[in-house]
Order: sequence, then structure tokens, then C-alpha cells
Amino acid sequence: MLQCACRQKRWLLLIGLCLLARPGLAADTEQRLQFAELYKSVGVLGLELSEKVQSLAGKAVLMRGFMAPPLKPDARFFVLTRQPVAICPFCQSDADWPQDIVVVYLQRTLEPVPASRPIEVHGILEVGSKVDPNTGFVSLLRIVNAKFQPLQ
Repeated sequence: MLQCACRQKRWLLLIGLCLLARPGLAADTEQRLQFAELYKSVGVLGLELSEKVQSLAGKAVLMRGFMAPPLKPDARFFVLTRQPVAICPFCQSDADWPQDIVVVYLQRTLEPVPASRPIEVHGILEVGSKVDPNTGFVSLLRIVNAKFQPLQ
């Protein structure tokens, strides 16, 4: 009987490990978010966040775009843009916030990729105006605790 119980525990452990190792398991819980879905309206009163963005606040998301050139090579954040850019699109305030960028705060120090190479970012979406205490950079949308991978 004891031997049978040990076998069952081993099988359960093995099944659990297989499920965790299954490619794409994290993607099952992530929501894909596209730049075109970020805002409901853009007008003289500023940017109005879309209902989708508001519903995804605090949740795991996946976005694709391009890495703007970082300010310094050992940064732990970068700006994700819809199109490749030659310079980092920093802003003075969230009132000037471009509608096609999202700040990405990484789990680890940044390893830059060429600005022309598309990337895929995975992390938690934060919504609302925030000033980075270290840089003074103002952001409206952020993906935090993020990882990224270059695409082909």
C-alpha cells in the first residue's frame, strides 16, 4: 500500500512538471494587447484609455513592437514603440504622451536589440500616470516585471 501511494505521488509530480513545462502555458493566461487597442479616443482633452486596457490593468499581457534605443546600456527599462524609432521618445508629461508607446520595466538588466527588430514583451500591465523616481520619466502605460524576446 505504501509503495502504491509513493507511485501515485511520483506520477502526480511528473504530470505537474509536464504541465508547467508545456510551451505556451503562460500564453494561455496572457491577453494580447495591440497598440491600436490602447485608447478609446484621442482628442483635445487628451487620451482616453480603452475599456480593454482598463480591464487588463494588473493582469498579464503580451505586446509586440520595437525597442526604442535605451538611454544607457545597463537600463532596466525601455520604451516599446509601434514602429522602429531612431531615438527614445521621452516626454515632458503624460499630457504629451504619444499614443504609440508603452514603457517596459524588466525583471533583469536590459540586453538591447536593434531598433529595427520586432520583439514580443510579456509582463503585467500598469495603467495611470506615474513618474519614475530615478529618471523623472512620466508614463501613462507600463508593462512591469517584464521579459522580452526578439522575433524573426
